[in-house]
Amino acid sequence: MKPIVRIPEPVLTTPTKPVIVFDKKLARIIADMKETLLHAQNPKGVGLAATQIGIPLAIFLTRPKENDAIRVFINPTIVKSDASVANADKKNQLEGCLSIPGVWGTVNRSPKLTLQYQDETGKNHEEEITGFLATIVQHEMDHLQGVLFTQRVLEQKNKFYQSTADEQGKEILEEVVL
Repeated sequence: MKPIVRIPEPVLTTPTKPVIVFDKKLARIIADMKETLLHAQNPKGVGLAATQIGIPLAIFLTRPKENDAIRVFINPTIVKSDASVANADKKNQLEGCLSIPGVWGTVNRSPKLTLQYQDETGKNHEEEITGFLATIVQHEMDHLQGVLFTQRVLEQKNKFYQSTADEQGKEILEEVVL
């Protein structure tokens, strides 16, 4: 397991490089990423980019639900996304990030996209992705471009929240102004 890199580490805001060689070194990086994602707590992670463990390569993992298998996406490219659908959708998703603990924000994302990527063996794939997985993929794709979700919140003039506790000690989200 590798420690999760947190802001303001420069690797988080630097675009990644493509994976060229699919070898044992890559397999080790992916194994480390899987272990790190599985052990992420508070919050549990649903996605992890290689930059979040300090490696500037175009790799991310997803795991939308705790019982889901971890999926690996290498050198991904969004080839189709309906931004007009995202802009028309008034249900903004609340996002957080393992690299920015305790901060949440509403981000408007496309509910459907087409993604080209390679798997761990280098085989090419193209897949239509929808729903929560589409949100995760867009969040992780931003990581690969050096963009954090907080930038998207600001661009969209949406709100930020932080984790806090109520009188009974139950976790709640409280709006914060930056």
